Amino acid sequence: MTSTSSTPAQERRVVTAIPGPKSQELHARKQAAVADGVGNVLPVYVRRAGGGVVEDVDGNHLIDFGSGIAVTSVGASAEAVVREATAQLADFTHTCFMVTPYEGYVKVAEELAALTPGDHAKKSALFNSGAEAVENAVKIARAHTGRQAVVVFDHGYHGRTNLTMALTSKSMPYKHSFGPFAPEVYRVPVAYPYRWLTGPENCAEEAAAQAIDQISKQVGAENVAAIVIEPVLGEGGFIEPAKGFLPRIAEFAKANGIVFVADEIQSGFCRTGQWFACEDEGIVPDLITTAKGIAGGLPLAAVTGRAEIMDAAHAGGLGGTYGGNPVACAGALGAIATMRELDLNAKAKRIEEIMKPRLAKIAENHPAIGDVRGRGAMIAIELVKPGTKEPDAELTGKVAKACHQAGLLILTTGTYGNVIRFLPPLVIGEELLGEGLDVLESAFAELA
Repeated sequence: MTSTSSTPAQERRVVTAIPGPKSQELHARKQAAVADGVGNVLPVYVRRAGGGVVEDVDGNHLIDFGSGIAVTSVGASAEAVVREATAQLADFTHTCFMVTPYEGYVKVAEELAALTPGDHAKKSALFNSGAEAVENAVKIARAHTGRQAVVVFDHGYHGRTNLTMALTSKSMPYKHSFGPFAPEVYRVPVAYPYRWLTGPENCAEEAAAQAIDQISKQVGAENVAAIVIEPVLGEGGFIEPAKGFLPRIAEFAKANGIVFVADEIQSGFCRTGQWFACEDEGIVPDLITTAKGIAGGLPLAAVTGRAEIMDAAHAGGLGGTYGGNPVACAGALGAIATMRELDLNAKAKRIEEIMKPRLAKIAENHPAIGDVRGRGAMIAIELVKPGTKEPDAELTGKVAKACHQAGLLILTTGTYGNVIRFLPPLVIGEELLGEGLDVLESAFAELA
């Protein structure tokens, strides 16, 4: 059993306009009470969710191709997550691990040591969010190396804190009007095959050469504490760097004493068909940051890495009041057990087997789809004006809206706002997955 008894029926059901009257009433209350800066992709207010379905307060059942942005990979009401978190709630909700510790935190750290790439000695520190994890990875790398500079990549996204906004490429909505940002951050090219000017076949070699040249000349490798990269770039548009690029950058980091940080916050925990996306090319990062899918919907994040690097920060230098909260740790242990029990890596690969051929077929009939890409259950299509590679953010928004109205929850992304990303829960039924693709195909047919 993977979901609780309150999980909604696993079917698409549209019984009102979307959003319906109850959602509209709640949204009016939200607008009066919640800051405008907190937006919504789709203002339907959720009553319950699980499996591959989100049910709203009006009784609509939406097929979920978003997973709360890759968070509810095991489903939004996974039985083991609910069971473990409920048991922990009955015992205690909080003590602060830095004051009086508890076993759940230690067990999560042990699981992370076992699951992350490499057979070296590893340690972890737990936090609340992906941005916190990235920020602490940078702190650890600086403490270990005695250096200050941090290198990141075009189209990268790493969070909304001041430092992680500096690490993030895209201005609107993440950085606009919020500066000044943290210094000593340097951005270099990434191997984006679809948009590499000399073609995808040259992308890996040329992008790596350009990135290394810029680091060497503009920063100085001896000044770089960390290179931080997403093995599959999330908010930038589900970009898979061309094969060979990531190993070359990792080799450069190793040769120059730079801490190589894999940001696996969106791509980790079975999302790409492996525990972590960096495994695809055999990369063993020095540090790996995780969050999102780690705890089945409860707020938890981690930095895991080589013990000697993780131990560089002085005692008391890492932590936070809620970091590694006992209830979130219990949820993580339930989520990881579910991933193993159901072999969610295999489920992610099966989702890819179903989705990619179907999306390729839709693309054959709709030249606005310029690229179909991704791995596992982290798949995307990039929309362009036919006959060009000019991004078509307007059409992207229209397709998303049509899907929402028909009961399919999808998300847009990308530096240019022209990518539709698909992040279904890894436990979604194949029938629902196929029906969701039917809805998408109908949306393109309607808008063509």
